Amino acid sequence: MYLNGNSFFSNIPPVVKNLLIINILIWAFMAFIPAADRVLDKYLALYYFSSPAFKPFQLFTYMFLHGGFMHLFFNMFALFMFGRTIEMTMGSSRFLFYYLTCGICAALVQMGIFAIYIGNIEGLLPADVCTEVIDKGWDLLHRGYNYSDPDCARLNAFVNTPMVGASGAIYGVLLAFGFLFPNLPVYIFFVPVPIKAKWLIIGYFVLELFYGISGSADGVAHFAHLGGMIFGFLLLLYWKKKGVFSNHWFF
Repeated sequence: MYLNGNSFFSNIPPVVKNLLIINILIWAFMAFIPAADRVLDKYLALYYFSSPAFKPFQLFTYMFLHGGFMHLFFNMFALFMFGRTIEMTMGSSRFLFYYLTCGICAALVQMGIFAIYIGNIEGLLPADVCTEVIDKGWDLLHRGYNYSDPDCARLNAFVNTPMVGASGAIYGVLLAFGFLFPNLPVYIFFVPVPIKAKWLIIGYFVLELFYGISGSADGVAHFAHLGGMIFGFLLLLYWKKKGVFSNHWFF
């Protein structure tokens, strides 16, 4: 496992290493240069499809932006802890494809859930009001305001609030670890005994499903996390069927 290197970084495989560097540099750039923060948030964060700020490439770029240091830290910590093993198991090219696929599919799942919420809200409002909220709401939000009407405010928040973070891709990486190494013991914070990887991943999935359905912890894209795990699982099943992985099985 890359034990013959002469430095800490030599023990990190290339895709994980570069993902860590890119995410940390972008976060630092946005954290210390407010003007850059506003520009990158406008163009690279992911907005809902009907938002005037939406661009197709945001389905890719959103996963390299983070909302704060702790958001960045936990994602990069998980990438460092689990991504190295997965990259060395899959190979760098396959791991990069897997990571990006999980991130993009996670975004699409979350946008699909937003479509349901937005459709329900639009059914409560006149069409011209919906059009005005969607077209003008982005500027209002970025000046620190929102509509006083609760339905307009909710519609504007769903359409014109951006989604950022690598969490969907990271949850795909966690799923891959549980899939490929189901019985490997994993230690987590505040739990004194190790937990088998498969039970840890199942636990994460159940929690994210509960939070997503219940609407708990508002502001967290729980369905994006689930999307990254589900599509990661389907991709791994496909590769398993093709004989890419032969020594490990989830069940």
